[in-house]
Amino acid sequence: MAVLSIDTSAAVAVALVSDDGARLAVRTVDERRRHAEQLAPMIAEVLAEAGLDRSDLTAVVAGTGPAPFTGLRVGLVTARTLALALGVPVLGVPSVDALAVQAVADLGLAPDDEVLVATDARRREVYWARYRVVAHEGPHGVPVVETLAGPDVGRAADVAAALGPEGADGRLAVVGEGAALYPDALVADEDAPVLPDPVVLARVALQRRAAGHELPTEPLYLRRPDVQEPARAVPATAATAGGA
Repeated sequence: MAVLSIDTSAAVAVALVSDDGARLAVRTVDERRRHAEQLAPMIAEVLAEAGLDRSDLTAVVAGTGPAPFTGLRVGLVTARTLALALGVPVLGVPSVDALAVQAVADLGLAPDDEVLVATDARRREVYWARYRVVAHEGPHGVPVVETLAGPDVGRAADVAAALGPEGADGRLAVVGEGAALYPDALVADEDAPVLPDPVVLARVALQRRAAGHELPTEPLYLRRPDVQEPARAVPATAATAGGA
C-alpha cells in the first residue's frame, strides 16, 4: 500500500511513498504553465515504477501552497478527485511547511533555530512564512516546526526589512525560490532547499495525521487570480430609467 503526494505550487512534483514514509518513486518537472498536461502522466509513471496500481493507494497528499491560482488549483483538484474516486482520504499540507521541514534536515538546524521560507509569488513579490524548529527529528523521523508568522505575500525587500534579529536562541535560515530570485533582499543559506519535495510533503502529512492534526485541503491563494470575469455592464435603458 502507498501514499501519493502531489505538489503544483511551483514545479509539478509527484511522489509515491509507503505507508511509513519510505520513498518509492518521484517525478519532478520544472513546468510553470502546463500543470494539467504534465500531472496525469507523472502519476502513471510513479505508479508504474513502484509496480503499483491506483487501487493500492491508501491516501493522497496535496500541497496547498501558497501559490498562484491556476497551477495550485490543478494539483488540488487532481488530488481531491482521485481520492474521491478511490474512497481514500486526501491530506493537505502547506507547501511552505514542507520547505521548512526540508531545511531543518538539509541544513542541520537545531531546536529554537528559525526558518524563513520565501517562494515565488511573481510581480516581484514572494510568498513567505517564518518557523521555529521544535525538534530536529520528531515522530517517524520527520523534523517538527511551528509557524511563527505567515503565510503571507509581499515584496522581498519588505519581508527582509521586517525580519529583525535572528532567532532569539539560534540562527535564522532563509530558504526557497524567492530568496534565490531576489538575492539583493534575501540571502539564502548555502545548500538551502529551493522547491518543495513531494516526498517530504507526504512524510509531514503522515506525521501530522498520526498526531491527530486537521489536514484541510483549502488552497492558500493569498490574493485574487490575475484573470477575473468582467463586471456585467448595466443596460443603457436601465441606467436611464434609474436616473429618471
